[in-house]
Amino acid sequence: MLHRWIFVSIASLVTATTLGQEITSNSTKSTAASSLACGAIRHDLGSSIVESSGSEYNATTQGPWSLFNSVNQPTCIVYPRSASHVQAAMSSIFQFGSHYSVQAGAHSAMVGWNSINDGVLISFAHMTNTSYNQQSDTITVQPGVHWGDAMATVEPFGVSVIAGRASDIGTGLLLGGGISFVSPLYGWSADSIKEMDVVLVTGQLVTATATNKYSDLFRALKGGANRFGIVTRYELYPAHTGTKDQKNWFGGIIVYPGSSSVALNNASARYIREVTDPKAGLIVILNTMNLTAVDANTVYLFYKGANLPTNIFGSFLSIPSTSTSLSLLSYYDISNLIAGSSRGNGQQFGASSWIGDEGTFLKGYNHLINFTRAFETELLTSDMIISPIPLSQWTARSSRGVNAIGDPGVPYAAINFHLIYPAGVTTIPTDVDAGFKLLLSQASSSPGLPLYINECDASQNVFNTYPTFATLQKTYAKYDPSRFNVEHTAGPIGL
Repeated sequence: MLHRWIFVSIASLVTATTLGQEITSNSTKSTAASSLACGAIRHDLGSSIVESSGSEYNATTQGPWSLFNSVNQPTCIVYPRSASHVQAAMSSIFQFGSHYSVQAGAHSAMVGWNSINDGVLISFAHMTNTSYNQQSDTITVQPGVHWGDAMATVEPFGVSVIAGRASDIGTGLLLGGGISFVSPLYGWSADSIKEMDVVLVTGQLVTATATNKYSDLFRALKGGANRFGIVTRYELYPAHTGTKDQKNWFGGIIVYPGSSSVALNNASARYIREVTDPKAGLIVILNTMNLTAVDANTVYLFYKGANLPTNIFGSFLSIPSTSTSLSLLSYYDISNLIAGSSRGNGQQFGASSWIGDEGTFLKGYNHLINFTRAFETELLTSDMIISPIPLSQWTARSSRGVNAIGDPGVPYAAINFHLIYPAGVTTIPTDVDAGFKLLLSQASSSPGLPLYINECDASQNVFNTYPTFATLQKTYAKYDPSRFNVEHTAGPIGL
């Protein structure tokens, strides 16, 4: 036994030494590739567009919503002003085999998806325009826009983008599918896309629509996150929601004590199972860090009408609350209730999907409580966020091209386990991360339901949960046969 232990130990030492040499070699190659790519891009586009230091460089690296993505230092940052600039950058990245990342709204909880070390970062900080064409009834946005700014630009025309529920979220929302407060009425955010200009990994620029020769790419981009190309222009169908002076919605915020958590779980499960009216909107946030707090849980609820119908929201309205703020609202008011712009803390997401079953909701919530109690000294907050995905969300925009996710045929809830870490914590602690992954396995999805990629943990194979997974794989192989994207930039696993 002793001889066997010595043999294994020596073998492990040799393997570790070899692995260390490989890592050093790969690191050297990565640094060389990114340096060559940056030099070539700077030669083509100039030093005003390609930066490796300075105030704008620092602001970009330190600007991501999650602190975990603000510690990386790219070899250079490219600030394109046009699609041609992105083409030039991607051509050199591809030629020299450099690692790269893309930063649009910078509102990602997944580490490394919008930041990078030893690589090229493409920042859309200078491509932030929004415009509305009344003749075509379409909204065009550049990839660097935040939805709050886009909505403010088009609001005077009585229209809105089908955007995120926090004004600070960017256009990556569309590539992940996208859940809006009006999604039950208008569909997934991605379903509002009419066409996209896309730079492929080789630097080729194409325009993808639901009906042209790139219709397969068009579908894949709507839920495929950053794996299928870099979008430099979105043309969107608007939602005709009215101006900010048109108070055609009713709703707002109800805050509940921690003692309401079980009742809120049950009300949420019932809502998912029973509510079919697409004019209703809901998001439930349950805090598991302080179960005795008087302001532990928050519910945002809305209805396109003069009041909140009790047959839809009665379960929530009957639960004793701490405070209530309900009134007539415009959609513009609703879309600005959640700012989401606070910086300075590490963020971590984890996704699950549940049918409307009280037992399923309570079991998952209790697993989160157990996790939180185990690691509460290392966390600032721990929440469970419930987003209804009704059947109407799939049928509302089906005539404008299906998305990559795929309709499972039943209503369900997208669940986001959201952790916020204390200020100054710059990496996810190993023990917390291991516990979080255990939580995700314990509170796993109901069979046959897709995960929401914008709220996943980086370790989750979201693509494999899509009913369209096989089609998605074929499309990826078609547009990136050398697998450059999955080997050179961080993003969803599984392709």
